Amino acid sequence: MKQKEIKRGVLKNRIIKCILLFGCILINVGAYAEIKLPAIFGSNMVLQRNSEVSVWGTATAKSKVTVSTSWNNQAYETNADKEGNWNIKVSTPDAGGPYDIKLSDGEELMLENVLIGEVWLCSGQSNMERRLRGHPNDPILGANDAILRSDNPSIRFFKVERAKSEVPEDNFNGDWKVCNRSTSPEFSATGYFFGNLLQEILDVPVGLISSNWGGTRIQRWMDEGAIKTFNPDDWEDSPSTLFNAMINPMLGFNIKGVIWYQGESNRKQYEIYDEMMVKLVQNWREKWGIGNFSFYYCQIAPFKYDNTVNTAFLREAQLKASKEIPNSGMVSLLDVGDERTIHPANKRVAGERLAYLALKDTYGIEGISARGPEYLDMKIEDSTVELTFDESVTSFGKELKLFEVAGKDQKFYPAKARIKGNRIILISEEVAEPVAARYGFKNFVEGDLYNLYGLPASSFRTDRW
Repeated sequence: MKQKEIKRGVLKNRIIKCILLFGCILINVGAYAEIKLPAIFGSNMVLQRNSEVSVWGTATAKSKVTVSTSWNNQAYETNADKEGNWNIKVSTPDAGGPYDIKLSDGEELMLENVLIGEVWLCSGQSNMERRLRGHPNDPILGANDAILRSDNPSIRFFKVERAKSEVPEDNFNGDWKVCNRSTSPEFSATGYFFGNLLQEILDVPVGLISSNWGGTRIQRWMDEGAIKTFNPDDWEDSPSTLFNAMINPMLGFNIKGVIWYQGESNRKQYEIYDEMMVKLVQNWREKWGIGNFSFYYCQIAPFKYDNTVNTAFLREAQLKASKEIPNSGMVSLLDVGDERTIHPANKRVAGERLAYLALKDTYGIEGISARGPEYLDMKIEDSTVELTFDESVTSFGKELKLFEVAGKDQKFYPAKARIKGNRIILISEEVAEPVAARYGFKNFVEGDLYNLYGLPASSFRTDRW
């Protein structure tokens, strides 16, 4: 009996030792945390060329972290802190690739098929979010042909998955994909057309990061500190939740600039929208910490909204912001709106007009125009109004139908318009003594005033009524 009890005791002790040993192994494995990177770093990515780019992540606490780059066969070293966090600056060359990046804290992690080129963030609400293959009842003009021609390993996509957070997050979901007929249909149409033209003209790799959410207001894309500077009466949205979840995790990832398409959801807040745009750009530039990167955006397109507010006032606020934000630019879409849908189908025009701004102002391409004509001043003589623009204007032979004039009674009437170089002469039989003029200043219009390069003017007004 005693012998059996002894055997049982020995067996029990062995089992306990095995359990303890297994537990120690688990503890040691848990203590040894291999390198982990946020989602924005991965195989197939594009890093900004000719830069000191930040690479960061987590590793074993206080371990030595090495990042080795194949383009210069150089190893960069740092030490993780007591929580395992680390950040390394890596030098990038001129455009090229594909390259590999090897990371190690004792265990290796390899990133493959990495390109060096130009990186742009594409952000905003639904008109930036609309994918190339379209959505039900919201097709993209020319989608089939664009997708057919989209096999291009020099373009890479990163699509941030939708997420909200009340606090700033360190990571989000998404991964880098090579542009081809399988991946391009799911990416932002505006972003794709922008990046495709950039890649064609610059002949370098282009990385596009899409971070969008339809129906969202601008305040949700600013951090808490920035939004506190405003005190509007109508905050229906929880501010900062999209900044926290969809922008904060990539702060510090080197980009060349941002393209932005948003504003429809702020149409009733037009009185402060230009201030919010200025604050958004300041906020992002400060948080990114890489200088005053380029910021280009679309003015919202005409659409037959309800009559509660004239969205020409929001377009006016966007035009005003373009004069207040350094290193920025706005493209007018006054000629490509759609009376029946808030999502106009011609996203190629939106994306390529944004690309004109980048190519001319960011990359110094000469011989092209990037902005439509802008109104400068007005002269009135008797019943005639003369408007002066910053360049020659044209209607391409069509009748100008969107000009109006008003007298002191502040009632606007259609005006006949005649082009004379960089001036337009207006006369209305209903207004004998005009004091103000407007162009396209309604919810829905079909823009008909252009510069000689075919870029449309924004809607505008000379009054402040």
